Amino acid sequence: MYMKIKKGDKVKVISGKDKGKSGVVLRALPREHKVIVEGVALYKRS
Repeated sequence: MYMKIKKGDKVKVISGKDKGKSGVVLRALPREHKVIVEGVALYKRS
């Protein structure tokens, strides 16, 4: 599956306990629909 979010992209959390935080994508996991963001917990993308 293709993800528009890639390693190095700047992203902002839009929901959950870390809503409003931003950071850089350290790793994208397209098969799991997840990304690992610097300074933020693991999040699922829907």
